Amino acid sequence: MKINFPTFASAAALAVALIAAPAMAQNADGIVVYNAQHESLTKAWADGFTKETGIKVTIRNGKDMELANQIVQEGAASPADAFLTENSPGVVLVDNAKLFAPLDKAVLDQVPANYRPEHGRWTGVAARSTVFAYDKNKLTEDKLPKSLLDLADASWKGRWGAAPAGADFQAIVSALLELKGEETTAKWLKALKENATAYKGNSVAMKAVNAGEIEGAVIYHYYYFGDKAKTGENTKNVSLHYFKHEDPGAFVSISGGGVLASSKHKEDAQAFLKWVTGKAGQAVLKDGDSFEYAVGKDAASNAALVPLADLQAPKVEPSKLNSKKVTDLMTAAGLL
Repeated sequence: MKINFPTFASAAALAVALIAAPAMAQNADGIVVYNAQHESLTKAWADGFTKETGIKVTIRNGKDMELANQIVQEGAASPADAFLTENSPGVVLVDNAKLFAPLDKAVLDQVPANYRPEHGRWTGVAARSTVFAYDKNKLTEDKLPKSLLDLADASWKGRWGAAPAGADFQAIVSALLELKGEETTAKWLKALKENATAYKGNSVAMKAVNAGEIEGAVIYHYYYFGDKAKTGENTKNVSLHYFKHEDPGAFVSISGGGVLASSKHKEDAQAFLKWVTGKAGQAVLKDGDSFEYAVGKDAASNAALVPLADLQAPKVEPSKLNSKKVTDLMTAAGLL
């Protein structure tokens, strides 16, 4: 019986095919992104990345702390390859659980040091500014609070509002805690409970200002600009006050992005964050309708926004923003 041995060339081809098969299967899987950012923004990022690289992105949407806690519970078994947040406390929670892989230098080099933590395990991908949205028919500039802390004064009782249950506001409180300490934060939260009206969401609080229910509300800037870009019906009577002067009320919150240490597609997940923080990904922020700030080096933000450099934001190390302590303090104040 004649036995046909494979030629060297055919054997080599077979070996290459066997080696390549798992890699091809991985690429076919793409990456899974747990996303707490705005769904439309992350979809635009994912679509742009897939178009350029061919790597499929499956997005699982949820809230900051909801997804952060889910990742912690899942641990090394998490199907997530990357995590994007609206605010940094959620990404800090995952990082403190030691679940992130170090980001590639190519990713970190695209973002200035003040928009990412020093350790390099996650990075900023976008940013939003704290503002005081006020009724311009009731308040003149000389009557506006000079500091976020001024809103604790009894003279503001019944005149302002916020959405304390949301991740946005809790990030602002995290910054206040880091900048001013526990005692000052606890006093301010007590005054918030006594003086302010609680709303379910920043947009609802802004609508209340526009309707004349309250004179002002602590929100993020992009709610105002998003409404202006549509019908403007909820901002007809509203203007924005920027606290500046490195006041806690001038806090700029960073939306974070990280790659999970347990990811089976780390290279692709790193490539995704490199794309998001790079020229094309940051241009989505400039040209899209999210009205969030671009944070990439030399990346321009939407022309309608007050430039980041002019906000005079306080310097806060984002990895120190403490979501658990904030939750404890807000619960003690009766806000959660």
